[in-house]
This record gives sequence, C-alpha cells and structure tokens, in this order.
Amino acid sequence: MNQLNRRNFISSTVAVGLTTSLAARPLRAANANDEIRLGFVSCGGRAGQLMGQFSKVDGISITGLCDVDEKRLGLAKQRFPKAKGWTDLRELIDSDDIDVVVIATCNHWHCLAAIWAMEAGKDVYVEKPLSHSQWEGQQTVAAARKYNRICQVGTQQRSDPMQAEIKKFLHEEKALGEIKAARVNRYGIRPSIGKRTTPLEIEKDIAYDLWLGPAQDQPIFREKLHYDWHWDWNTGSGEMGNWGVHVLDDLRNNVFQDSVALPKRILGGGGRVALNDAGETPNVHFAYFDTGSIPVVIGLSNLPAAPGAKKSPAHPGPSSGYVVYCEGGRYEGQRGRGAAFDSSGKRIKEFSGNGDVRHQSNFIEAVRQQDRSILNAEVEVGNDSTGWCNLANIAFRAGSEFTREGAGQVSLDQWRTLIGEMGEHLQAHDLALESDAIRLSPLLELDTKTEQFVGQDASAANPFLKRDYRKGYEVPTLT
Repeated sequence: MNQLNRRNFISSTVAVGLTTSLAARPLRAANANDEIRLGFVSCGGRAGQLMGQFSKVDGISITGLCDVDEKRLGLAKQRFPKAKGWTDLRELIDSDDIDVVVIATCNHWHCLAAIWAMEAGKDVYVEKPLSHSQWEGQQTVAAARKYNRICQVGTQQRSDPMQAEIKKFLHEEKALGEIKAARVNRYGIRPSIGKRTTPLEIEKDIAYDLWLGPAQDQPIFREKLHYDWHWDWNTGSGEMGNWGVHVLDDLRNNVFQDSVALPKRILGGGGRVALNDAGETPNVHFAYFDTGSIPVVIGLSNLPAAPGAKKSPAHPGPSSGYVVYCEGGRYEGQRGRGAAFDSSGKRIKEFSGNGDVRHQSNFIEAVRQQDRSILNAEVEVGNDSTGWCNLANIAFRAGSEFTREGAGQVSLDQWRTLIGEMGEHLQAHDLALESDAIRLSPLLELDTKTEQFVGQDASAANPFLKRDYRKGYEVPTLT
C-alpha cells in the first residue's frame, strides 16, 4: 500500500467508531441557516488579518476574543465590541457561545490549543505551521479523527483556483514534459532582533505563564516579546516554519499532488550569521529532500546580498516560491501568480489567482456540512507540509561543521548550484561555508511510516522530533 493510500486508509478507519464525541458539541452550526460563531485565540497581527477575511464570509459572527496581552485584547474589543473577551484560551474554548476556534498564536501553542478545542467539540482553523515539532502534529491529526472535528490549516494558497490550473498544465497536459527536479526559495531581508545583556522584562499587562504555555520558562534576551519569538527555538520555527511552509506546501500540492507526504532522506545546513543578535534559528538555511521520485532543494536567506544592501542575493526563480525543472522548460510559481517558460527561456503561459477569503469560506462550508473531505488544507495535509519544514530544521539542529565532502553526498545539479550560491552569499559578508558559523547535517534517513529517523545518524536527529512540555501544558499522546 503506497504512502498516500495508507494515510487515507488510516484516516478513514480511525474515524469509524469515534463519532460519539460529536455529542460534546451542539450541531446547530451544521444547519445552513444558522450563524457560525467564531472565537479567536490571539488578537495579534495575523489574527487581525484573519478577522477581516472571516468577516467577509456570509453567516459568521465573531463572538469571542482571547489574548494574554490585555492591550491587544482591548484593541480587538474596540473592533468587535459585541464579542466577549478572555485572557485564558481555555475559557473561550469552554464557552457555549463559540462554535469554531481560530488559532493564530505563537507556533508553540498551535497544536495544544487545537487539540483542546477539538476535545471540547469545537471545529478549528489553525494558522501555519501546524506544529512546533513533528510528534505534536501527529497528535493533532489524531485528535481531529478521534473527536471527528473539522480542522483546516492556514495555508491559504490551497484555496486559490490557480492551483488546479497549474496541476492540469504540469500533469494532465504535460505541457513542459516530465518533471525532473524542483527548487524552493524564501529570500527576504530581516533585521537584527537585538541582544540584551539582561533578560527582557515582561509587561504587567501580559499573562506570561499563559503566553509560555507548552514552552519552557527561559530568559529572553531579544528586545521584543511579540513576533520575534519566531527566531527562538523555544517558541518558533524560524523562517523555514514561517514562510517555508507556504512555499513547500505549494510544492507538495502542485508538483507532487500530495502523493509524497514526507521525504525519505534529508541533508541540510546553514547558520545564524552576521547579526550577532539573540536569535537562534538560521537566517541562512539550505536543504535537500530525497522524495524517492522528484528531488527537491530549498534555499533561504534573511540577509541582504551584501552588508548595507537593500536587496536579497541573486537566485533563480521567485524570492518566495518555487521552480519546477522539466524536460521542455520550467515553471516558476509563487503566491498569486506563476509563469511557464520553454527550453529557450520564452514565457509561454501565465497564471494568476488569490486564495484569501476563499480559504476561510471553504473552511466554513466544511463546518456547515460537517464534511472534512471538502477542506482544501485539512489538518493531515497541513501536517505533512509542516513536516518538511520540521525536518529541515532538525537537519540544521542535528548538524555539525560544514564540509565540502558532506555536501558532496548529493550530486544533483540544483543542489550544487545552491551550495555555490550560498558560498558566494556568505563571502559577501566576509564569511565562509567551511567555518564554525555554518552547520551541515549528515544525510539523514527517515522511515516515512513511523516518522522516525533510522540508520547510524538517527540518534542525532530523533530527539528533535518531540519537545519537552511544561507541566500543565503537555500535548496529550493520542497515537
């Protein structure tokens, strides 16, 4: 049984016999004439965008708001004065006035919040990346099956009608011939987050224990609490889990049509360089994925082309997107648009679209029908796409000093090109690939059935598949 069919079989069989938990939640929202009441966990920037997008969907009301930061909660209450406000997400989840929970918290909260909400009988829209670690993503998929809930992940490009056109062009028409390889990019400049000599003092208006939740209580040496948590392993997943999940999800959707859940082997590396700040996640990151069919590489940088420059380093394809290398040309895709080129480089077809609002509308329709099969980014799909990011991050964290010999284990042209580009990019910042600042993993082998690393280097990578949780905020074991 292949991986895709195996997963569908498991999903179907697990769902059978576990529908009794539906009784925990009134089915009023499944009625097409009823208003669906949304509660937002987090009132930050992304949550604010989602509030605007959901507000454009017919038949919904925003009746609940939750944030550990009283200032952000207060601003959201001004926007939705009829909504009830909470500091503790558990109180929102337990409310009979909420049908759907929308989760836009820090990454480390996504899975536990989603599981708690589904356990309480709520349907869930959860922002990307689904998980902070691969194991907890598995538990979230299991929760959706156990409690028979609708759960959509916020990779909104999945609802862009353009995606179906791309897949038809590449796979049905085979307009560019067979696909040979793919490259994914995320290039975008991000400044230093600072580096304090004393721990950041948490404002009195923030319920910090709830902000931490599953994360460890560690001193913070960056300048800001909000947003810059992305670049701290305790709470974030770096740029790979921030933007990387979008572009890798596009790749999985349009190149593999979701037939490859996770890669079989991963080689990756990078470093956090040039900034000397409190960040931990790499701002230069590169990885190779062996899928068993079409090989994939990803390049990522948050540094300018050179110190003081305003643009990212040169690279093939879009800054946030992917390139599909085919027998008869290439396709370059990114959010909202794409273009196909023949083997001479002539542009032969263009694509355009938008998934915003459509994605939220798709979710609400699935809630009304109580039918997860119509979701465009069902939690299992989101877990797999997030998984590629988690694995790339693990490869970085399990790595040691970069060597040319280690990088040479992969002979793919796109990989050699990427490593060459990264070397030139670092040289512009007076750095070298072969230095203490740059790491490279072994060629890690993954058992895609158990989602555990195997082989001689497994012991270096497997500890990163699951995190340690603070007492009272443990993600439950459901698989």
